[in-house]
Amino acid sequence: MRALETNSSGSVSEFLLLGFPCSWEIQILLFMIFSLIYLLTLTGNTSIICAVWFSRKLHTPMYVLLANFSFLEVCYVSSDVPKMLANLISQTKSISYAGCLLQFYFFFSMCAAEGSFLSALSLDRFLAICRPLHYSIIMTNRLCAWLVIFCWLGGFLWLLTPVTLISQVPFCGPNTIDHFLCDLAPLLALSCAPVPGITLACGVISSLIIFLTFLCILGTYFCVLSTVLNVPSVLGRRKAFSTCASHLAVVSLFYGSVMVMYVSPGSGDYHGMQKFVTLFYALATPFFNPIIYNFRNKDMKEALKKFLYVL
Repeated sequence: MRALETNSSGSVSEFLLLGFPCSWEIQILLFMIFSLIYLLTLTGNTSIICAVWFSRKLHTPMYVLLANFSFLEVCYVSSDVPKMLANLISQTKSISYAGCLLQFYFFFSMCAAEGSFLSALSLDRFLAICRPLHYSIIMTNRLCAWLVIFCWLGGFLWLLTPVTLISQVPFCGPNTIDHFLCDLAPLLALSCAPVPGITLACGVISSLIIFLTFLCILGTYFCVLSTVLNVPSVLGRRKAFSTCASHLAVVSLFYGSVMVMYVSPGSGDYHGMQKFVTLFYALATPFFNPIIYNFRNKDMKEALKKFLYVL
């Protein structure tokens, strides 16, 4: 590890990401495992994007949202994993001050955008199942385009305030972050002075992002479940539920891990748990998403087969 580096004003100019402190052999093993998961994640999500792009049958609002969601996952996992992999085989494990703020901003903007896209997908399923006769009238290409724009812009706009507040925090040492990325709690813990106002503001914004999107998803799927239970035939209920099962699985993976991290009391007090849960929603969730969609969606599987056959 290098000694603490500061700029001319005495402020920290770089941070050291502690990552996973273990033997060199274990770090090499982790590097190989995480690299494989990262490559499979990129391949799986890119395959969904290509399948939707090349199959005219999938040029519908739901699959357009799914393709954008998969592209988001590619950006999301690429905002932190490459640096984590580099640090696993590096002796310095450093990241510049500006790089740390940028990583925080992009990673958590993608995280917020993911919640928005899951909300948009739940709205699409609500209209398809609860308002089937009006679906094509309401969920037009224009509305779908606005939803995509809102999800992307919303994620990045939400995080402008937290990253601006964090940029005002004084850092004069120590500069070792006990994490593999620039997360909020371990970053603010390095502040030279108490920053309760900034901590509270960032906590409120994080909670709003999590709960607003989650409540939207809960509300729409409650309506969907009520409608499905009123379907007279067993086959009809099974078909309607199967269209939502993959979305519910992704929602459970993402919000389950995020709420354990940011909502459960005392969860941030255990660094090992903090790293594990963050690793789960930062790497494992984007990895499982294409698997869930591919194996539970007949149209997607057919489109993928045709795309692979063309290749």
